[in-house]
Amino acid sequence: MILKILLVIGVIALVYFTLIKKKPSIDKSQKEKKSDKIGSEMIECSVCGIYFDLDDAFLSDAKYYCSKECAKKKN
Repeated sequence: MILKILLVIGVIALVYFTLIKKKPSIDKSQKEKKSDKIGSEMIECSVCGIYFDLDDAFLSDAKYYCSKECAKKKN
């Protein structure tokens, strides 16, 4: 009798985990954010020479700078 109950519980659990329970899906916006972070371009500051993300750059006179201070120095 106990074996039958355990078998029924096992079948119900199997059906639940394979058919009913959904895996969390990732939104397109989350995928885009991940791909942006992974594939972001690193560039070198024209003054101090450090590498930084292109999204954080300051553009002045067709050169990239890491900060406003470096943009003011302009070697």
